Amino acid sequence: MDSRIVPPGGAVNYTAIIAQTWYQHSTTAGSHAAVWQTLQRNVPPPEAMPGLLIQATIITLGDKTTAGQLVEAVAIPWFEIVRELERNPKFIHEFDWRKVEELIAGAYKREGWPQVELTPRSGDKGRDVIATKPGFGSIRIFDQVKAYGPGHNVPANDVRALLGVLEREQNVSKGIVTTTSTFAPGVEEEMKRFMPHRLELRAGSQLVEWLKGLMPLP
Repeated sequence: MDSRIVPPGGAVNYTAIIAQTWYQHSTTAGSHAAVWQTLQRNVPPPEAMPGLLIQATIITLGDKTTAGQLVEAVAIPWFEIVRELERNPKFIHEFDWRKVEELIAGAYKREGWPQVELTPRSGDKGRDVIATKPGFGSIRIFDQVKAYGPGHNVPANDVRALLGVLEREQNVSKGIVTTTSTFAPGVEEEMKRFMPHRLELRAGSQLVEWLKGLMPLP
């Protein structure tokens, strides 16, 4: 045996390390398999599930477009996230900003929009999700997502920025600012003249209710 790969204490300890590592990998694999089986059976997840959901793939992306990438479908973990939000609305604050954008993009797809685009991580031009119903009487919505923690209100300047995007883009019907938090005092009053036909403000509590309403009937 090559002494360079034998740790202090000899080959017996080395074998023990291999056995322990193998056991740890087997345990992790078994845990992940159990989680997947739980998802497939469409039953409430175990207590360990929320941590795994944060890392799970929740939407299926398709072809690239000039604005971003098409959302083709929502994956099973998307539904499990919403179920967890039904039990614990504060769970939304455990996700990073990109995962929140994916969650909302999946919601538009789930709502039945034929074309949903998730814009790139950078250079999104002031819109994170674009939902379109093409054809006669077509509708195109820009959703600007603000994944803020509790107590971090969306300021008026963020909403004004979206109004600037709507002014520049002539082929958009409405803009929506969606946040996991709330809007600063006075924002809704200032934007009242644009609501609801040109602009909507969706606060965290409204976001959770919207997501819950997109779940399949029991």
